[in-house]
Order: sequence, then C-alpha cells, then structure tokens
Amino acid sequence: MNPVSTLRFSRLLLTGAAGGLGRELRPRLKAYCDVLRLSDMATMAPAAAGEEVLECPLQDADAVMKLVDGVQAIVHLGGVSTEQPWAPILAANIMGMVNLYEAARKHQVKRIVFASSNHVMGFYRQDQVVDALSPPKPDGFYGLSKAFGEDVAQLYWDRWGIETVSVRIGSSFPEPKDRRMLSTWLSYDDLERLVMTALTAPVVGHSIIYGTSDNRSSWYDNRLVRHIGFAPQDSSEPFRAAVEAAQPVLDLKDPAVIYQGGGFVKAAPHG
Repeated sequence: MNPVSTLRFSRLLLTGAAGGLGRELRPRLKAYCDVLRLSDMATMAPAAAGEEVLECPLQDADAVMKLVDGVQAIVHLGGVSTEQPWAPILAANIMGMVNLYEAARKHQVKRIVFASSNHVMGFYRQDQVVDALSPPKPDGFYGLSKAFGEDVAQLYWDRWGIETVSVRIGSSFPEPKDRRMLSTWLSYDDLERLVMTALTAPVVGHSIIYGTSDNRSSWYDNRLVRHIGFAPQDSSEPFRAAVEAAQPVLDLKDPAVIYQGGGFVKAAPHG
C-alpha cells in the first residue's frame, strides 16, 4: 500500500515482533524509519538492513530499560495475546506494561501505540454499540490485563506527558473467519494505516480507538477519536456471502454469540 505518512522516525521499537501481527507489521514499519528495533521472546527472523533484533522478557525491568534506550517511539504488541492462566499474563501484560512505560519515561519516549484489545469490552452484548467512554467489561484475564494497560497509559499521560493511542484491535487476519468477524475484522492494510496515523497524529494525549476496518456491521463507534485521523479503506463485506454460507445458523443461546468477546467469554483462564 502507499505510505500513510511522510513523517519518518530515526528508530522505532516494535515489541511482540514474532507474533502474527508483529510479523505482518515488521516490513511495513521499516518503510517509515531509519532503524526498526524488534523484540520478542520467541524466535524472530535475523536482522535485515536497518533492523535490530533483541530478545527481551517484558517482566525483566533492566532488560526493558535497555530495549527502550535510543528509540523515538514504540509500537507495543508484546505480551500474552490469548486467554491464559494468571501467572503468564501477570508477568508479561501487567509487570511488562509498567516496565515499558517506566523505561519510556526515563528515556523520554513521548509516543506509544499500545495494542489493547476488543476483549476489554468482551461482555457487552452484540446488540450494543460502545465508544471510547463506555466502561470496560473484560471477558477474562487477558481482557482484564489490557484494561489495566490502558489505565497505565492514562496515568503516564496525566502525570508524565507520554502520549498513547490504545488500539482495541478487533480481529486482524487476511479475511474474516466467521460471522462475528464480519463486525470485528481489521485488514492488514488498515492495521498499518491505523498504527501510522496513531504514531503521527499531532496531538493524541491518551486516546482509545477501536481497530476495525470499515465494516457494514460494527459494535464500535470511533466518533470520539476523529482527531487521530484514521480512515479505514477496507471492509469485510466482500467476504460476507462466503462467511454466511459457511455459518448459516447461529445458536442464540451460546454466550459466544450473545457477547462481543466471542469464544473468549467461555475460555477457562484457570486451565
């Protein structure tokens, strides 16, 4: 896709670079910076020209402090990304979030894009529409940790002036997998557009935005964050016929159908 910004960064940090979205964003973000620093605990591809690859456990404050040194802005995708027992979520998503923001404060990083999640709002019903001011209703430990992360971002904006766009990512895949995703789908191109507008908008303070494409059906209202300038260009609509043919009947008593969080509302966090 064409660049969504002419602004260029000297050094960007992408955490969670080995994950699905991290691997997708890696070549895309490189187009907007001189050096892209990549971190994860999982195996990553070796560094190419203009890249730095660093293994970093987010719960290790000293390691995170070194990771953030010298970066201009951060795209924070790192951490546990599915419903899990509390211990790994506590380490990566709770301790790790505070470590990252403390490092950003000490190294004077002023802009972060935080990969929050639609699961912060998972226990709203699918017949409700939510916006940035709707109270969180997490659907599990994962969603709870992302709600905490948004509170961390708010604190560091209010107290230390670190700007954050918390992106409540819907379902970012090559195409929607089921009828729920007709409402939550975020194309990879729109993901890039959203991340770059979040990094380059003149003033964001702490803003919460829902990360979806321009889908015909949606549970998310982004009218309160028009200042960011995100204009999705893709839609789940071209996939609708195939998705509905594959899933023609919904069980209206199934919590995964009733609530916006889908299957996460039934996941067993203690399993």
